[in-house]
Amino acid sequence: MKRFVVGLLLFCLATCIKAQKMGEFFVGMPDDPVMQLEEAWRKDLIDLYKSGKPATLENTMQGKSTLSKLTEDYMLLQSTEYNTIELKLLPLVNNTYIICMVETAYAPVADSRVTFYTTEWQRVSADGLFTPVAEEWFWNENHTSLEFLDAKSRLDMYLVKYSLSAEKMVLIAEYTTPQYLDEEYQKKVKAFLKTEPRVYEWKSGRFE
Repeated sequence: MKRFVVGLLLFCLATCIKAQKMGEFFVGMPDDPVMQLEEAWRKDLIDLYKSGKPATLENTMQGKSTLSKLTEDYMLLQSTEYNTIELKLLPLVNNTYIICMVETAYAPVADSRVTFYTTEWQRVSADGLFTPVAEEWFWNENHTSLEFLDAKSRLDMYLVKYSLSAEKMVLIAEYTTPQYLDEEYQKKVKAFLKTEPRVYEWKSGRFE
């Protein structure tokens, strides 16, 4: 009897987690990433989005926030003029889920931070879930020409834009540092870079 009760409780918990939609997680998320949007305003954005109206509100930063995309497992929020937040609900085991958050700042070149949370919004270490792409991955090969060394010497920082997909369980990494260069050097650098981004797929509870 005790095993039956425990099993029933676990089943109900898993069912409740599965039944929750991304909109609920957005409303209940911590204030830190969206300090400019109070909980009531987040609810208003969802109502506007569902009604088919422009889901844009004035925020506390004297700017505007726009809910651009909302599905059962994905959300894209333009939180300020220079920042976006993406959320994706990803499956683990036994009908449990984890939330991936991608925060991107445009200053003016895009740079992102990837974090993970439980469905109760407890921060989870990214170790074992995701390994950030190394800068070397984006280069075609290890060149030693003077042209290559000159081009690479101008990249004195490492910036990557990560983005989630509304349709697929993927995480895409794009190398954005070269965008800081003038047009001439962008062309020189791009000659040595891969043309495709790094694409992670969610498999067996991690991005690979």
